[in-house]
Amino acid sequence: MSGENNPEKNIICAKCNVPLALGKVTLSYLDNSFPVELYKCPQCSLVFIPEELALGKMDQVEKALEDK
Repeated sequence: MSGENNPEKNIICAKCNVPLALGKVTLSYLDNSFPVELYKCPQCSLVFIPEELALGKMDQVEKALEDK
């Protein structure tokens, strides 16, 4: 996917008013942590989680962990 066609690349942090950049973040749920690369603010570290990820893979992981 090229940067021009990637809508996340054009997202601006509402708090800092700067473009988000790809970076490593750690997501946690039910005492489990997962290192991932997502767009985040380079100043305040606010993370953008795309709807597709939240309703897709993250939802699947949450359900799998809850079933343990």
